[in-house]
Amino acid sequence: MSVDDRQDPTRSEGKSRKAAFAAFSGAFIEWYDFYLYGIASALVFPQLFFADADASVSLMASFGAFAAGFIARPIGALLFGHFGDRHGRKTMLIITVLIMGVCALLMGLVPTYESIGWWAPAALITLRIVQGLGIGGEFGGGALVALENAPSRKRGLMGSFHQLGTPMGLLVSTGVFSLVQLLPESSFLAWGWRIPFLLSGVFLVFALFLRSSLPETEVFRKRKTQEPARHIPLMSLLREQPGHLLLGLGARMADAVTFNVINVFGIAYATSTLGLSQQMMLTGFVMSAAVQVFLTPLIGMFSDRVGRRPVYMAGIVVCAIGGLAYFPLLSTGEAWVVWPTIIVVQAVGTGLMFTIQGTFFAEMFSTRVRYTSLGMIYQGSALLGGAPTPLIAAALASAFAGSYWGPALYLFAMTLVSLACVIAITETYRSEL
Repeated sequence: MSVDDRQDPTRSEGKSRKAAFAAFSGAFIEWYDFYLYGIASALVFPQLFFADADASVSLMASFGAFAAGFIARPIGALLFGHFGDRHGRKTMLIITVLIMGVCALLMGLVPTYESIGWWAPAALITLRIVQGLGIGGEFGGGALVALENAPSRKRGLMGSFHQLGTPMGLLVSTGVFSLVQLLPESSFLAWGWRIPFLLSGVFLVFALFLRSSLPETEVFRKRKTQEPARHIPLMSLLREQPGHLLLGLGARMADAVTFNVINVFGIAYATSTLGLSQQMMLTGFVMSAAVQVFLTPLIGMFSDRVGRRPVYMAGIVVCAIGGLAYFPLLSTGEAWVVWPTIIVVQAVGTGLMFTIQGTFFAEMFSTRVRYTSLGMIYQGSALLGGAPTPLIAAALASAFAGSYWGPALYLFAMTLVSLACVIAITETYRSEL
């Protein structure tokens, strides 16, 4: 904290809040685009961009395109983490949000397979990969802008505002998609599905306005003054804290796998195999996102009181148990069963983990490698656990003669991996950044 901030606590609180909102804006765009693409991959893209095949092959191809965006994420994490750790957080965050927003906007303008043939999925996949570069650099920088400007005893709370972009992104993207689905099917497939993607342009302007006026974090400025940046952050990370990197990657697998099983794969499976309506599933995730918006700051504050590890482990346990019960409960086809099931597994289970991930993982690493570390943990686990999950789940369901037990057991196994890693991590909530 600067001298001026110590003399004027109100100014310090104002800076902290401004940083939290700037972090939220980028996270919102990131997750709005992510969820939007995931929903479209399950419900729209197989028909419009991968139509030259039977239904199951088109769905697999669409999920493959969904996974393609994850390939670029670790590259983006390394690229923006390198410059973010050496030269500062602010500039990197402006670039990342610009990449994400523009790519989503262009996705809404891509002609379909019927118009330009295989150029259509090629353009979609290219935009998805470029967008992945921006997303790769967003998580680490956004989390640090909130955390490195926060009072030490409120890092869980302030970090939760960055993570609040996740349920808000889900809430808005799913809500908007649900609204355009109310159009006649011909209008929806012709132009209605494009509206949610084009809205990214509006959100982008808002995010750029917030981030352009944000100062560099005090923690980074102090570190740069004391130690001019001459190191290569990735090399320093691998040399100094490789164990923490591996534990962080393992700890996040439960969250990455759970969400993609219950949402991306789950929506397609529930509608095509279990016979649930698309509207019922989307409504369930809208309700879940609304609940998570309320829970997120409460979880952040709770972690400031009891620590990060017990909160995170509670989320893993909820996902482990809920993952086994998820599809059997969905198969009842009753909204009063389906909706609470989605809320418990997504809003509570993944919410307990995701809310504190930025804070928990940031506290594990030194300032000189913190941006790179967060990016590698988050995007590395997304590549290993998130990207292939819909394909793995679909393949397991096929191998089990269409049964949901293959995907459910895969989810359960990943929660055990994460639980072991979190147990091995030292508590961090009282440490200094």
